[in-house]
Order: sequence, then C-alpha cells, then structure tokens
Amino acid sequence: MTTVVRSRAMLTLPEVCEELGISRSTFYDWRAKRRAPRCIKLPNGDLRVRRIELDHWLDDREDVA
Repeated sequence: MTTVVRSRAMLTLPEVCEELGISRSTFYDWRAKRRAPRCIKLPNGDLRVRRIELDHWLDDREDVA
C-alpha cells in the first residue's frame, strides 16, 4: 500500500492531480491558461511541481468568506 507523503519537495503530475481531485487534462487546460501552479519541466519532458509552489498556489485561492 502506498502512502502519500506531504513533505516531498517535488510532486509528480499524477500526485498533484490526485491531491487536487482533477484529471490530467484539466491540469493541462489550467496550465495552458496560466492558472495552474508553476511547474518544472525535466529534460525528459515530465513535469514536477514543488510542494511549496502548490501550497502557495492553494493559499492564493483560499476563500476567506
């Protein structure tokens, strides 16, 4: 059984999508519209998201109502 470790510095795209509860296509749509968290593109083309970037991105979208 795999346990998600929140302290990982870099997350894979599937990990980000699972945490946000979205599909990969939704993530790519948000990315094309510059609404996704900042990504790092590796030489092999894979994307990674820094944990700190995802946390900041989520904080910026928090509803204070």
